[in-house]
Amino acid sequence: MQEKELDYGKTLNLPKTSFNMKANLPNKEPLLLKEWNEKNIYKKSLEGKTKKFMLHDGPPYANGNIHIGHALNKILKDIILKYKRLQGFEAPYIPGWDTHGLPIELKVTEELGEKAKTMSPLEIRQECTKYAKKWVQKQKESFIRLGILGEWDNPYLTLNPEYEAKQLEVFKELYLNGYIFKGLKPIYWSPVTQTALAEAEIEYKDVVSPSIYVKMNVNQDFLEKLGVEEAGVIIWTTTPWTLPANMAICLNAEYQYGLYKTSKGNLLLAKELAEKAFAEMGITDIELIKEFKGTELEKLTYTHPFLERTGFIILGDHVTLDAGTGCVHTAPGHGQEDYVVGTKYGIEVVCPVDNHGHLTTEAGEKFAGLFYKKANKEICAHLEETGHLLKYSEFSHSYPHDWRSKTPVIFRATEQWFVRVEGSDIRQNALNALKEVEFVPAWGINRISSMIENRPDWCISRQRAWGVPIPIFYNNQTGQEIFEAEIIDKVISLVKVQGSAAWVKYSAEELIGEELLEKYNLKGIELRKETNIMDVWFDSGVSHRGVLDTREGLYRPADLYLEGSDQHRGWFQTSLLTSIGSTKDAPYKKILTHGFVNDGEGKKMSKSIGNVVAPEDVIKTYGADILRLWCASVDYRDDVRISDLLLKQMAEAYRRIRNTARYILGNISDFNPSTDKVSYEDMAEIDKWALHKLETLKKNVTINYDKYEFYNLFHEIHYFAGVDMSAFYLDIIKDRLYTEKLDSKDRRAAQTVMFEVLVSLVKMISPVLSFTAEEIWQAMPEVAKDADSIHLSKWYEENSNYINDELDQKWDKIIKLRKEVNKVLEKGRQGENKIIGNSLDSEVTIFNSNTEYSSLLTETDLLETIFIVSKLTISDSKDDSYNSCDEINDIFIKVTHAPGEKCERCWKYSENLGTHTEHPHICPRCTDVLTK
Repeated sequence: MQEKELDYGKTLNLPKTSFNMKANLPNKEPLLLKEWNEKNIYKKSLEGKTKKFMLHDGPPYANGNIHIGHALNKILKDIILKYKRLQGFEAPYIPGWDTHGLPIELKVTEELGEKAKTMSPLEIRQECTKYAKKWVQKQKESFIRLGILGEWDNPYLTLNPEYEAKQLEVFKELYLNGYIFKGLKPIYWSPVTQTALAEAEIEYKDVVSPSIYVKMNVNQDFLEKLGVEEAGVIIWTTTPWTLPANMAICLNAEYQYGLYKTSKGNLLLAKELAEKAFAEMGITDIELIKEFKGTELEKLTYTHPFLERTGFIILGDHVTLDAGTGCVHTAPGHGQEDYVVGTKYGIEVVCPVDNHGHLTTEAGEKFAGLFYKKANKEICAHLEETGHLLKYSEFSHSYPHDWRSKTPVIFRATEQWFVRVEGSDIRQNALNALKEVEFVPAWGINRISSMIENRPDWCISRQRAWGVPIPIFYNNQTGQEIFEAEIIDKVISLVKVQGSAAWVKYSAEELIGEELLEKYNLKGIELRKETNIMDVWFDSGVSHRGVLDTREGLYRPADLYLEGSDQHRGWFQTSLLTSIGSTKDAPYKKILTHGFVNDGEGKKMSKSIGNVVAPEDVIKTYGADILRLWCASVDYRDDVRISDLLLKQMAEAYRRIRNTARYILGNISDFNPSTDKVSYEDMAEIDKWALHKLETLKKNVTINYDKYEFYNLFHEIHYFAGVDMSAFYLDIIKDRLYTEKLDSKDRRAAQTVMFEVLVSLVKMISPVLSFTAEEIWQAMPEVAKDADSIHLSKWYEENSNYINDELDQKWDKIIKLRKEVNKVLEKGRQGENKIIGNSLDSEVTIFNSNTEYSSLLTETDLLETIFIVSKLTISDSKDDSYNSCDEINDIFIKVTHAPGEKCERCWKYSENLGTHTEHPHICPRCTDVLTK
């Protein structure tokens, strides 16, 4: 054979792998999902575990497509659970859905149109069930597409009979423990949806409201105290429509109040606020006549400005000097603080506003029938006519809105069912229990604690058809409540079989049954059922009992609750209150919260603005793994950002990790770890350095998974794959992988390192890049795998023998020097008279007077390999052709073209080509590989 005919490229050990460079995730991922389902990977991943870990899923609402916040939440949960399973935990995932409530009922009645008016509550409920289950199915498919493993065939739904029965059981326990009561109290009320709302159903938006100063004329007892013949107390309010419910004016016991002579008569208000208030009212000529402490004026009376009613001066600590006059208009029927202080004084709760937000005749004939917003204008006009209005203006401020209808709410006293928080031990018991809960981030405990400290009684009744009924019976003639443990147990047993529709379907007598009717002397009495349903926050708040108590193998308290930070005022809180009120403990050991997802500029996502990033769109373009990588990369403890630019950056980071895996797979295709492994002692220094870096990474990754700090582990894995491996180690060992003998110790040592890197890397990325990790796993040699799927595998073991800090310090210096050499090599590639093309075309000459590097620079063969050059020379002198280093003092580098000829096999330059007559154009090393 003629030497010129020999293709030396065919003698190289080039990579071989079926693992594609192009990910094609949108098309490949559904195939892996199908495979996971067919192989029952989720169920298998729970088998044979010796430890347990319980993450309890908070239920999203079954209405509409999932959004990017849902994706962040579910993916974070999935990352944790996949990691825990690899760590040997039985860590089930039971997904759940919140399926009752107003939005579903409104949507269903809207779709039914006029037909809804002719349908019975039972028929409406049946349609609501269909609607909820439809969206459960759609959302379920979307969550599965994200690569989330779980019990998708048997999720928990708050409409499931078993769940509803457990909910009624918790209600019974709360009732019997004295925490449930019915009362007339001011609550958030939506005039649009005509139902009570919980605090967690409120969001705030800016509105424009009237701001008025009103003079309330005082009665004779008050005048005698003041020592004048005429006077008025000035109140300030932004809700004129609540004036018909005014029953008192509240002062602060400790403030000084001044009586001022003005052009509008003698006026009383807090001294500290007088100057500002009079300026706003445009009253300039004022004279302080007398002053009084708040306590001196208690229980004096005044006359309502347009109703035949006498009001009282009362005292309260909630009166501040922040704004107004220090004389607070008090309507116990329209405000929580007003209600609390009014109760202390035994003041009647008056609420002259109906379910639709219209004033009733109790507000006076002049205003009856007006919608509360229109009543604002009419009341102000009337006050001006009668001389009571001292100033009218308007201002913009934040105001509570119904988070579903997006309309303003009102504070309105209605007869509702409550969980007693005020005046019971439930608040303090809850606060005490929270001290034993771990919070991530740590500030979460302050947030939820302050909310519980300040929260009023929890209104749990709703005026709708679609939900779990409040299981109370009444004597229809006397209105007396009928609640007996045996009766409620009978209802619970029926609901467990037929669902809460049984409450609507059967009469009170049928629900109670003959035996219990007789036992409790209810026969012959006209009975009726409570028509209100429970707040959906009560529905979801009992999931710790409805799920963790009812399913085999689950337990409470859960090890972890993980939801958005808004759930401090929602699910975390309602779960805690129902748990404390029933079983006296917290339902969770740890709470982890994430922020909201905003667009790339940090703005809230909105369909109207057009900045919404939908999970399905991301998946179609990039694949679910890129979305999962984004979830792992962001510091979820605060609000996070997503945009196409950020996703492109994720795709680039993903590409580096994928290419590293692909390169390793290609170069270990002929490697059998059971027969070809090289011992640590027989490895080259660079191999030991790579194992040190791997071991450091393994340790840090485990720590970050345990701390749920995925954003840290993402950056470390990305740096390891892209820099430590691809840009350094794999680049340097390419020569021996390709050119050395197939089974040489040097080549096998490099393969040993790469094998260990790949096995560890695929396991550490699998909780995040679940699809790609599976694809890598399938491409790995069978002998390397300990399970059919990466998700059935075990977490890697750490090997402290690989840790070598001294070696790491030495190689830090080598890397630093290589960086400087690469800069000079790059200069040699540039310009008209470029010296080199490939780095192997070069000879690098170094002059050194830095003692730190003296010993290192004696290892020229090693450095020649590290720099990937054909020759390295250490000079004892330098001239102007040398380049100084940017980051190392007293080292100077020069690059010239390497002497000799280029080896046609390894591309290194050599002055000794042709040591074998059959191979005149290759170097001695390559000749030895081919001939020995």
